[in-house]
Amino acid sequence: MKINFQAYGFVAFSGLRPPILQSKTSHNSRRKEAFETKAMVINMQKTVTSTAASDAQNREKFNSKEYRRSANGYTFECMFEYFISILVSGQFLTVLLKYIGVPDSLNGVIQSIISLAFLFQIFSVFVLHKISNTKRFAVLFHTTSQLFFVTLFLIPFFPIADNVKHILAVICPLVAYFGNYFVTSVIYRWGNSFVEPHHRGRFCARKEMISLMSGMVLTLAMGYAIDSFEASDNLRGGFILLALSILVFCISDFVCLMIIKNDKKPRDERAKAHESLPLRDIMKNTLGNKSFRSTVVVATLWRAGVFFTYGFMGTYMDNSHELNFSVGTVQLITLFALFVRFLVAIPIGKYADKTSYARAMRVGLCIASCAFLVNIFTTPSDFARYLVIPYLVLYNASLSCIDSNLLNLPYSYVDEKYFIHASAIKNSISGLGGFLASLLAGALLGYIQGNGNTLFGFHVYGQQVLSVISFIIMMISVFYTKFVIEKQKIMIQ
Repeated sequence: MKINFQAYGFVAFSGLRPPILQSKTSHNSRRKEAFETKAMVINMQKTVTSTAASDAQNREKFNSKEYRRSANGYTFECMFEYFISILVSGQFLTVLLKYIGVPDSLNGVIQSIISLAFLFQIFSVFVLHKISNTKRFAVLFHTTSQLFFVTLFLIPFFPIADNVKHILAVICPLVAYFGNYFVTSVIYRWGNSFVEPHHRGRFCARKEMISLMSGMVLTLAMGYAIDSFEASDNLRGGFILLALSILVFCISDFVCLMIIKNDKKPRDERAKAHESLPLRDIMKNTLGNKSFRSTVVVATLWRAGVFFTYGFMGTYMDNSHELNFSVGTVQLITLFALFVRFLVAIPIGKYADKTSYARAMRVGLCIASCAFLVNIFTTPSDFARYLVIPYLVLYNASLSCIDSNLLNLPYSYVDEKYFIHASAIKNSISGLGGFLASLLAGALLGYIQGNGNTLFGFHVYGQQVLSVISFIIMMISVFYTKFVIEKQKIMIQ
């Protein structure tokens, strides 16, 4: 056989192997690739099998009797806490503050104390690693603090000067909210730990639905009860009814907390947790996290926008020379608004699970913007006074989209082990922003009312001006959520 050495010379010169050698090498390469592919497939099969087993184990855990009982206990605990929040805010609190002679501008600030109380959550960051018994820690602060709400409605019976009563009207809710919000993040994480992560949006929606349905009955019943006491010139009897109702709900809340499975940590585990989460590490993974900082910004905008107006609407609706609605009428309107909120809760929960917490929250911010836009045109005239109805309906609908999603938002951008710290920091900063907004709004309202409801020579009611500013803040938060938060990478955990 004649060999073409010239061809081989060309092959050698060009860097290619001779045909026979090249074929042998290609065969070995294919064998190696086939072996690596087979190993990869085996590893993938092991991973899929392991993941499936893990998922099955998690489903079994979350479907266990103990976990379901704890989740149900947390659901009803939230319901009784919501009952108390209804009775210590809005028109019920407005009636009390008017009875003891608190002026309108201060009334709105006291209504906004809840926002300042969020600041107390920051202190929980420094004690989390010391908590060995979650249930004992939560029950101690939560139950004790709520008893101060009972004291709030006993103030009219104290034989003290009016200015001292005004001070107590500030101190009682402030102390109550301090203990309440000191453990809010702890209870929230504790309660949600018994819910499968991918179902938390729907769980929060169902939980809110239960609270709203029962809250509607309470709102209507208590509203007409206070109206009856007021009509018979016996508001003190109404305050006793409110105090006793809050006491009953406090006891019920306590029972529900005791139902939830405890979360105990041994001393050595607490010490290890403390070592692994130094303050520098916490700050780096929260405020040092750009994505988390954006959630703080939108939370602050939301609270500032709400408390710039909402806390001052109680006196606007109640005053005889303004909208002039009775407590019962306001509660009837609120009942309808809560029903709408109930209808929105489940769909928005599913939407949040399907898309993201941020997108669901943006829907709520858009609805809130519409609410304050409507409220700009609410005046004491025959037709315009009824614009308060769509305002309250839209505002309550927005809460279904914002409250739970704003709470869940840190899950999307912060490692789960820093969730409580992140929530405390977010709520503290945003709460302070909301309270400062209410102080500014109170000063502006007092200025407008002091000038005979005029501003720059135009006849206008203070709440209309406040609503303009709230509308602007809400629109800023809508655009910020759309173009900043929704662009961020989401963590699935």
